[in-house]
Amino acid sequence: MLPFMKMHGLGNDFVVVDARTEEIAITPALAKGIAHRQFGVGFDQLAVIEPARVGSVADAHLVFYNADGSTSAACGNATRCIARHLMDQTGKGALHLTTDRGDLYAQDAGDGLTSVNMGPPQLAWDEIPLAEEMDTLELPIEGAPTATGMGNPHCTFFVENADLIPLAEFGPRYEHHPLYPQRTNVQVAHLVGPDHIRMRVWERGVGVTLASGSSSCATAVAAARKGLTGRRVRIDLDGGTLWIDWREDGVWMTGPTMHVANGSFTRQFLESLDR
Repeated sequence: MLPFMKMHGLGNDFVVVDARTEEIAITPALAKGIAHRQFGVGFDQLAVIEPARVGSVADAHLVFYNADGSTSAACGNATRCIARHLMDQTGKGALHLTTDRGDLYAQDAGDGLTSVNMGPPQLAWDEIPLAEEMDTLELPIEGAPTATGMGNPHCTFFVENADLIPLAEFGPRYEHHPLYPQRTNVQVAHLVGPDHIRMRVWERGVGVTLASGSSSCATAVAAARKGLTGRRVRIDLDGGTLWIDWREDGVWMTGPTMHVANGSFTRQFLESLDR
């Protein structure tokens, strides 16, 4: 049997596996099987909580898988959900977590909200990464989107009305753009008011999602770089609202989380997968 938790941040939903006391091998086939919303449980990302790496003083190490079985170095909303779970479990008000993105710090923001520092944004073309050297503020793509790295690549379009963009068609067109060798997350956004953004998300390897933490961070950074907003903004997504604050020590993201249920995958289900 394989125990799991189901969580979400603003409808951006996750299956979380705690592998701190027992090593659990996650394969692309297993991740894809669990991700299927009819034949599995369904998720936007699968997150695995592992023990801190040898020599690290962190509370835990996190590994992320997309719904297509590919991996991601970062997942902001999943990090917030897991941080809330670990804080509730340990009684701590602050945590040090590590991911393939690097060191992330989380804290209780009060009123049921959880904050995570997603680290400094990656603004250089080879850090994001892009296929060739260019200005990341305005890419040579129709609409002049902005490229940002948050441990995963992002492509942000500022449009007149994000709600009118057919995201299911628009997203995959740019997820696989030749400028992004590792594919990219795609955001469409417009200004609602001062320091207030409406944003929708197409996630690489997933599709349309109700929310995305790293996409929200990337959009806030892009808006500030373009002079559209300050460095502290409210972002309204399909699933709810996040608050992003681009500080000297990194991009802080604050919002609610939900631990929906605990369960376990049956032997029959696990043996049915081509692992």
